[in-house]
Amino acid sequence: MHNELKITDMQTLESNKKIIEESTNPISLELPDFTTDSYKDAYSRINAIVIEGEQEAHDNYISIATLIPNEIEELTKLARMEMKHKKGFTACGRNLGVVADMEFAKKFFSKLHGNFQVALEKGNLTTCLLIQAILIEAFAISAYNVYIRVADPFAKKITEGVVKDEYLHLNYGQEWLKENLSTCKEELMEANKVNLPLIKKMLDEVADDASALAMDREELMEEFMIAYQDTLMEIGLDNREIARMAMAAIV
Repeated sequence: MHNELKITDMQTLESNKKIIEESTNPISLELPDFTTDSYKDAYSRINAIVIEGEQEAHDNYISIATLIPNEIEELTKLARMEMKHKKGFTACGRNLGVVADMEFAKKFFSKLHGNFQVALEKGNLTTCLLIQAILIEAFAISAYNVYIRVADPFAKKITEGVVKDEYLHLNYGQEWLKENLSTCKEELMEANKVNLPLIKKMLDEVADDASALAMDREELMEEFMIAYQDTLMEIGLDNREIARMAMAAIV
């Protein structure tokens, strides 16, 4: 039941479809030169981040299944999808002749990874879902939507397919938190205070590389906050609670 998209998710998909269609218009955005050394240097880190992000997601969903054993089939399915994405993004780097800087990517995710592992050890399912199924998925969806508009043709096709899957993952965490909001709201808001600021720091850290790929930092943050706040609204938080949670990104 968790992988059935709600009406709002379908609207988001339609919006995303429009973005994809607009990106095919030659007057929409000027594409970067994918062959320059500066582009490939930045791409080595951005590509590594998405590869590592998909690996982290795979591992996290397998871990979450230990906390919700009755959901193991669904979570295993989500994990398998993440490995498919990893293979796709690995092929994107290979297509451009770029070697992904995986050491950079592991360091990039290290704080979120550490926080997830601590929550997992404590059995804090709400925190695990916030980190993986809400924060990381919203981060990925917003970044992929921006990237699709300026990607090389091979990577664009791969990324469009990935985005469709990621909405299912966001929906999974959203629906669990919605169903359990009465008992998990306090932990959700506390976990947000700790982990949402990390997303802003991560975006800041990669801003120059994103710019080299024609991705604007402000647009990335704006897309992320829209996706994040829309998800919080779907979970059932009111406007005041959402505003309070969003403030953690700028403190």
